[in-house]
Amino acid sequence: MSSRVSRRGLLFAAVAVAVALLLAGVVSYFASGNPDGLDHVTARGCTEVGGALHGSCPAQHAREHALAGSPLADYAVDGDDGFLGVAGILGVLATLLIAGGLFWLLRARSGSRGGQGRRDRS
Repeated sequence: MSSRVSRRGLLFAAVAVAVALLLAGVVSYFASGNPDGLDHVTARGCTEVGGALHGSCPAQHAREHALAGSPLADYAVDGDDGFLGVAGILGVLATLLIAGGLFWLLRARSGSRGGQGRRDRS
């Protein structure tokens, strides 16, 4: 029964990863290019003239973040909107690798306590 459960779990995980990658690769092309409502709210009270904000609003003090020049900044690959799906897939893969690595480390750490953290199911 144990192998059946692990096969079902593996199948579920594989389907979940496939769905996440499919959504990231396809649906991201339909996402808004300006998804951040915070930008809109902080620009209230100002008018944009020639790329400069005039008036009184918090957005006048905004600066680019430290990772603005990174390859995956602004939901694209190297600033090319044609690669939105690729950026989504890379983001999903990075998230899965980091989360999987953390879960593996925590599982390995709890297993080194001599089985205190696990129940014996035999």
